[in-house]
Amino acid sequence: MIYPYKDKEPKIADSAFIADFTTITGDVEIGEDSSVWFNSVIRGDVAPTIIGRKVNIQDNSVLHQSPNNPLILEDEVTVGHQVILHSCIIRKKALIGMGSIVLDQAEIGEGAFIGAGSLVPQGKKIPPNTLAFGRPAKVIRELTPEDIKDMERISREYAEKGQYYKSLQKKPE
Repeated sequence: MIYPYKDKEPKIADSAFIADFTTITGDVEIGEDSSVWFNSVIRGDVAPTIIGRKVNIQDNSVLHQSPNNPLILEDEVTVGHQVILHSCIIRKKALIGMGSIVLDQAEIGEGAFIGAGSLVPQGKKIPPNTLAFGRPAKVIRELTPEDIKDMERISREYAEKGQYYKSLQKKPE
């Protein structure tokens, strides 16, 4: 379901795939070739949420904000299943592992990988191209070329899957 909130209406690129049973409301922008998967919720009723190109937000994720603190996901970000993102910045090509939580004013560096089940506390900065894991998340190591290749594969496959599922959706007559 897509809902306006007061004077704000979601702006979703025509090429984006929005799965059934997803809720998007208010001041939300979703870029070209992005995908939002089943049962996810993106509420833009407090501050803006800006989602770039080729971003995938997997099933059961929740995206929200605090006053005057937008949520920003740059291009080619992967958000795993059941992730909570709240008023943070996720730089391009980063991957947020399943079940992770990233809190207000945290910043995940370009190409960084947050391991499954991690908690990135308020204001924490994760450097680019690193693996961070834990509760609270701590940098474990630099990413290997194999890690980066695998992250690129996941992003590419979700972009392809999104377009496949989009082709199955009924067009308005």
